[in-house]
Amino acid sequence: MSITANDVKIPLDVPEGAREKYVNNYLTITRDSGNLMLFAGDQKVEHLNDDFYGEGIHEDDSDPEHLFRIASQAEIGVFATQLGLIARYGGDYPSAPYLVKLNSKTNLIKAKQMDPFSQQWYGVDQVVGFAANSGLRVLGVGYTIYLGSESEHEMLYQSAQIIHRAHKNGLITVLWIYPRGVAVQDERDPHLIAGATGVAACLGSDFVKVNYPRKEGAESKEIFKEAIKAAGRTKVVCAGGSTVDVRAFLQQLHDQIFVSGAAGNATGRNIHQKPLAEAVRMCNAISAITIKGWSLEDALAVYEGKKDLVV
Repeated sequence: MSITANDVKIPLDVPEGAREKYVNNYLTITRDSGNLMLFAGDQKVEHLNDDFYGEGIHEDDSDPEHLFRIASQAEIGVFATQLGLIARYGGDYPSAPYLVKLNSKTNLIKAKQMDPFSQQWYGVDQVVGFAANSGLRVLGVGYTIYLGSESEHEMLYQSAQIIHRAHKNGLITVLWIYPRGVAVQDERDPHLIAGATGVAACLGSDFVKVNYPRKEGAESKEIFKEAIKAAGRTKVVCAGGSTVDVRAFLQQLHDQIFVSGAAGNATGRNIHQKPLAEAVRMCNAISAITIKGWSLEDALAVYEGKKDLVV
């Protein structure tokens, strides 16, 4: 699984002077594969400390620096987190590839109380300035949309402006899109998730992260195909979800890519809740499937330390 600069389709909103940077960022973020292995570290806002401390979570995860140790040692495409964390820790981990999450909200206010809205924290120009001043490898920006919320119009507008500005600066864009709110009866409905990936295409995003669909009597790996097709040239990556058995997780990932046609994954808890050495091996096992196109058994061998991953 390998691509070159000639294989990268450059959106027309990337100006001529930023095209080389865009291509380089695209190849870097996908490790020359066209697929994205996104290590998600934005949950310290989204889920507060629930994902970082408690039963079944290794004590390494209670320290935010654990995320950066993983990102700097593992074979990932990009590490996504908030700018404040990157500013605090990035200087000690300059080799890690970063994606700045531009909006976040906590999970304290439930949908039954108020439809979700995640306000933009920073502008793209601020991220570009930060990257220039810090010298860090900032490859892209990300933004969450809650489709179906009464505030979806504001999030759609903000994301459109973010994507346009990011492309003008040669940055890669990733949208997190979750149908959620009083108007949404089933967040995992495959037809609705396909609608969400189509929205990402209309916004011009390079990648879109969605939840894996569920429907009674149907296999998720089959019904997910609708969302992949609806996205067109916007590539679809699937959320890693809550922590599950490693074999089951890697099997599902393999199905998403090689049956459904997804272009990668965005995984947080199934990585960072493990001790450092194991978390790094888990990243590498995910990359074995996502970037290298290896089999489930080969990826498991990477996780178990029986096989080396050379990307």
